[in-house]
Amino acid sequence: MKTIILNGSPRKNWNTAEMLKSVQKGAESVGAETEYIDLYSLNYTGCRSCMACKRKDIERCHCFWKDDLSPVIDKIFSADAMFIGSPIYLGDITSQVHALIERLHFCALSYDDYSNYFKGKVNVGVVLTMNAPKAFYESAYKAQMERQMEAFKALNGTVEIYPCCDTLQVADYSKFNMAGFSEEHKKEMREKQFPADLDMAFQMGARLSK
Repeated sequence: MKTIILNGSPRKNWNTAEMLKSVQKGAESVGAETEYIDLYSLNYTGCRSCMACKRKDIERCHCFWKDDLSPVIDKIFSADAMFIGSPIYLGDITSQVHALIERLHFCALSYDDYSNYFKGKVNVGVVLTMNAPKAFYESAYKAQMERQMEAFKALNGTVEIYPCCDTLQVADYSKFNMAGFSEEHKKEMREKQFPADLDMAFQMGARLSK
């Protein structure tokens, strides 16, 4: 089993990354071969609409634009499971994750009849991290996130979303103008809830990588 893990956060060692590293441990616990990639370390854009992937007699499910993301797209289509993580900024996933979704979805989409060129199966786990509490996620973000992640159904596998809410933003709030947040509450959530979130990420990694 091949599992690819994509960090769509600019922070390589904070909440999203920690959740994804727990996912990776879960995948490895069931024998999966894993690869972890920080998307913010790559140089790429969204779809360029070059139409190369729609040409006749061309390889399907392959992005022909020559940048750092095209080889990652190839790895996704050849994997058994993919996990992607994103913080929620301004009520949305990061621009890097949006760009990946554009590129991945477009090169698998037929413009003859809007069917799916991809015939394999890749299970997908999505980790969303956010400052917002769980109740706010449920009322304001959940429906939108589920709609956006439907794009991954083109990979023909299970698509699961795990929201990690009310996260600790910085280690020391006294160094920042962040008086709108309770450092005491955030650190309490980090101590009491975040370990449970990490455990759920581990379990998702194992479950979808079997």
